[in-house]
Amino acid sequence: MHTKKVFLLLNGEPPIAIPNLEEYEIICATDGAYQFLEKNKIKPNFISGDFDSIENIPENIPENIEVIHTPNQDFTDFDKILQILFDKGFKNVDVFGASGKEQDHFLGNLHTTIQWKNKLKLTFFDNHSRYFLADKSTTISNSAGKTISLVPFPKTKNISTLGLQYPLDKEDLTFGERIGTRNKAITNDIKITFESGELFIFINH
Repeated sequence: MHTKKVFLLLNGEPPIAIPNLEEYEIICATDGAYQFLEKNKIKPNFISGDFDSIENIPENIPENIEVIHTPNQDFTDFDKILQILFDKGFKNVDVFGASGKEQDHFLGNLHTTIQWKNKLKLTFFDNHSRYFLADKSTTISNSAGKTISLVPFPKTKNISTLGLQYPLDKEDLTFGERIGTRNKAITNDIKITFESGELFIFINH
């Protein structure tokens, strides 16, 4: 099992600031995101997808970049590339480009995240925030002053928080009834626990 992280780029809104890629063991992308890597002179280890997003794929990709064709339309390109990473033995994946552009893709990516929660640790980064699917007990460091949102998907029971301006004490959140957006961290370390359900945590930059 690989312990280092994966840099994965999807075909949503590309990052304005590229992270330090030396922190990653492998760089990969879905087919529609390859053009961003090429433009920024970033060489991925592999790209995958059904290749309906770029003209002349895979002919215009250098031979030293692995191309994995995944034509199965029963799964999204995101789901298929996660399967590839899992099969390769990776565990921790930083995902860029999962939001922005078509918002149905963004919601689909959240759906896929829940499906993979027991196999991969996925952390998402966009130009506004970092977000992830929370464990039942989650501690977040370096949080003071940041905006924290708790979004159930669709219901999370008995949530308690420490270190937020508006705390929760064994309370439920339900999408369509009550969610926990735009809270504020008042301590450097915050802790969030819950009993059951799925909960996404968004941390704004």
